[in-house]
Amino acid sequence: MISKKTALALLIATGVFSSSAIAGHTNNLLEATLDGRQEVANDDSNKRISGDPNGRGEAYVFGIDNDAFTLCYVLTVEKIQLVPVGSRMAAHIHKGRRGENGPVVAVLAGPEDGNAADCLTEGEAGKFPTGISVSEILENPEEYYINVHNPDYPSGAIRGQLFYQSDE
Repeated sequence: MISKKTALALLIATGVFSSSAIAGHTNNLLEATLDGRQEVANDDSNKRISGDPNGRGEAYVFGIDNDAFTLCYVLTVEKIQLVPVGSRMAAHIHKGRRGENGPVVAVLAGPEDGNAADCLTEGEAGKFPTGISVSEILENPEEYYINVHNPDYPSGAIRGQLFYQSDE
């Protein structure tokens, strides 16, 4: 699992934003701590744990200054089954509060090697299937969660509710 400092260094190194943008960054920085205990069963079974009991991960989600239509993220996972995306590895942002399931609102890259990072833009084909806006996610993180799916846990291996990084 990468640390916050490592994730920030990765973002700078990959050019997602420069060090000068960090000082004047005005967008919300969201975080999610993912694990199998946060998964919610899709049926009425009331399973205590419906996700991977060993799996965990973390994610950072943020906007880009002066671009209200772009959402970027860094996602790392470990101790879950990792397979190529075409083999049912997937990651999404869903609308739903803690303890409830909800629809996919943003399609993320599946972390087939344990890591995924990208930027999505509103209007980009297939990325925001419900038409939800980037600002809606960034301004209301408690209404959204990240879910990572794999063949072992097709309904979700690990899940984490988004929150403002300062709420930790």
